[in-house]
Amino acid sequence: MFQLRPYQDDDFDGCAALWDRSGIAAWYNEPKRDIALWQDSPSAEIFVAYRDGQLVGSVCCGHDGHRGWLYAVAVDPDLRRAGLGRQLVRKAEDWLGQQGILKIQLMVRETNRQVLGFYAALGYAYTPRAVMSRWLELPAAPPEDEKLAPDIAVAAGRNTHLDFTVTFLEMDERPSLVPLHPPHRTHVALMRAHSPTVSFYRFLYNGVGEDWNWWYRRQMSDDDLSAILEDERVEVFVLYVEGVPAGYFELDRRDEPTVDLAYFGLLPQFVGRKLGPYMLYQAIEQAWSYEPERMTVNTNTMDHPRALPLYQKFGFRPYRQEKQVIQDPRLNGVIPA
Repeated sequence: MFQLRPYQDDDFDGCAALWDRSGIAAWYNEPKRDIALWQDSPSAEIFVAYRDGQLVGSVCCGHDGHRGWLYAVAVDPDLRRAGLGRQLVRKAEDWLGQQGILKIQLMVRETNRQVLGFYAALGYAYTPRAVMSRWLELPAAPPEDEKLAPDIAVAAGRNTHLDFTVTFLEMDERPSLVPLHPPHRTHVALMRAHSPTVSFYRFLYNGVGEDWNWWYRRQMSDDDLSAILEDERVEVFVLYVEGVPAGYFELDRRDEPTVDLAYFGLLPQFVGRKLGPYMLYQAIEQAWSYEPERMTVNTNTMDHPRALPLYQKFGFRPYRQEKQVIQDPRLNGVIPA
């Protein structure tokens, strides 16, 4: 059904078109340069697949004398699930095996995670290793509007730090608020998560904070985070909508008689549904049920632009601002790029 053979010079146009059509092309991987490097190396080979005179598959393989690698595994989108991908990978494995290679590795871009199941079915398994890289020279200038991977951002000279302003707010008496109810015809439940597991808390924290660069607790060890969550003076309340976690707020009473609204936010798919004011009202009511002398919260210019006005609307008053600079957590691995 498919004809597999080593790459030939007249396969270039078909390969370049296939890589673009299958979605594996990237601005920093120029086909002509990559193919030339593979062809010039005695430790690399390219295989292509044809059907009815059209190039419909490719795989590039190579080794460093110790480990084998797979690159540019591509199948025409119209022929996926026809077994061609498996044939290409096995062809590359056979070639690497003949070179005396005992282990084969590959890297999958974050934007291409859907292929992980394909490789798992072929016997590949996740290997817990940190992959680090450094560009000696970028092949071209990166697009201005593209979210860059950390190594590319550094090589391109993009700003690797974030400058932001933190606004600290407080209220020293219980505000007179009109009771707020959930949006009409929305089934909600607000429940305290007593000693939540670290994995569940990270789901909430990472999901709520990903768009706003919440980094501080991402870098914490599980043990350090667990110690905070198990403290009875730290209370995590989870908002459920139609039975699904939609957001959370966290009250910290470790510095009583002050209660701090340490974290507050909604998961992205629930933003804009008028749930924020309801949840903030509940947070304030819960905090003042302990009769503190003061309630505090802080927000910064990386947060949702409506956060500061919302806090002020509910009675918080700014009392201090502070400019801060941090290394961009998207470029140092704290937040996946």
